[in-house]
Amino acid sequence: MTAPPAFDPAFRAQFELLLRWRRDVRHFADRPIAEEEVAALLETAMLAPSVGNAQPWRLVRVRSPARRTALAEHVDTANARAARAYGGAAGQAYRALKLHGLREAPVLLAAFCDPAPQAGHGLGIATMPEMLHYSCVTAIHTLWLVARAKGIGLGWVSILEPETVTALLDVPQDWTLIALLCLGYPAEPAAIPELERRGWQAREALAERLFDR
Repeated sequence: MTAPPAFDPAFRAQFELLLRWRRDVRHFADRPIAEEEVAALLETAMLAPSVGNAQPWRLVRVRSPARRTALAEHVDTANARAARAYGGAAGQAYRALKLHGLREAPVLLAAFCDPAPQAGHGLGIATMPEMLHYSCVTAIHTLWLVARAKGIGLGWVSILEPETVTALLDVPQDWTLIALLCLGYPAEPAAIPELERRGWQAREALAERLFDR
């Protein structure tokens, strides 16, 4: 039997620091990511847990400039529509936010969930099929952390119509869009999340999110 690794206090402190420095990046430097680095990131993301070991994530790398442009224009349109829900100072604050880097990020990925993966044989989803979606999210979070550990930023774009993205990328209609992801080196590091820096929303304390019963 192989002995499990021992994670010493120094490693645990570094891991907590990694979690604290994870950012949703929207501003990217004009610097490509080496192809071998992209491959290593995606291979490591595949270590994420999944219900029944189903591995339901399906990743689409958007290489076509025309598709990238179409996605950016779609998100810009959806963003303008969302902005109309905010009035006054909140509206001004919203419009001042940069909410995606679809045009600048060197790597663009779309993460989908296959609702009927052959892997896993349906284990664990008889009463909670949404666990397949949650499994895809764990893969994205794993990618997010390993990217940050290598100094690479990730931005999760969610102001969009999933059906439109599915059609633009010409994937099976039964796949569910989980995320549109921008990957690249951040234009500048930041110790504080952008939405907090810009006064939109600070992170709340644990006491606001923990309940006893």
